Amino acid sequence: MDKNFNNGWNLDIEFPLVGREEKPRRNGLTMVLDKGLGLYESEDLLEIASEYIDFLKLSFGTSALYPKDLLKKKIELVKDYGVEIYPGGTFLEVAIIQNKWEEYLYKAKELGFNAIEVSDGTIDLPFDLRSSIIKKARKLEFTVFAEIGKKDKDEEFEVSQMIKQLKMDIADGADKVIVEARESGKGVSIYNESGEADEFKLQRLLLDSPHPTDIIWEAPLKKQQVYFINVLGNNVNLGNIDTRDILALESLRTGLRGDTFKKTLNLDSPDKTVIEIDV
Repeated sequence: MDKNFNNGWNLDIEFPLVGREEKPRRNGLTMVLDKGLGLYESEDLLEIASEYIDFLKLSFGTSALYPKDLLKKKIELVKDYGVEIYPGGTFLEVAIIQNKWEEYLYKAKELGFNAIEVSDGTIDLPFDLRSSIIKKARKLEFTVFAEIGKKDKDEEFEVSQMIKQLKMDIADGADKVIVEARESGKGVSIYNESGEADEFKLQRLLLDSPHPTDIIWEAPLKKQQVYFINVLGNNVNLGNIDTRDILALESLRTGLRGDTFKKTLNLDSPDKTVIEIDV
């Protein structure tokens, strides 16, 4: 986003972190976790932050608890603001267990969702069935997210297995692969109990992925967002962002918050306060 600070301020000041991609973008995606905002709350959120939201996920199985008319209104509202919307993967897992996944996809299309998450965070999903679901979702013209990793803290994140799954999902047509972190961001996949990223696992995923930008890193905690921006740049794909943290995250991405602003300060050249960061 190489543009001046020309919103409400109309002040000719550049963002300290330059190079932020504008919508529609392929990289620097922000996926937001919606746990049940009403229509008015959703509209307030979108009015101020839709430029910084690429995907809105109706978390878990919450979309199944909306009255139908309200759900359709919310879906249309979100899309009207240029944001893609999809139901959480857990609800699809329920449909898979009940052998109703095709019906689920058709109904999601009918309701107006334009993206789908395919996951096996709770269930064990055979490779061939996972592949069929991804391909079917692509045929129905959904944006497809495939999530890797388990929600159970006791299940180890096997990097080699996750890399294999990532490659298969992309080959089957998934647009992006999401690395699981739940809403807590602690004790799951690449994160330890304190929410710190395991750098060995991270490096393995980055080195062995055909295209590292195909990954969306769930990073619900501020320290995780700062970490990924500092390590992978401000156009890193981040997910499971709380609806209250969207502007705070964009401030990190653009260097308008101390955690990332200080990284742009070149002490050897006091006049140079803007640093280009590549993805």
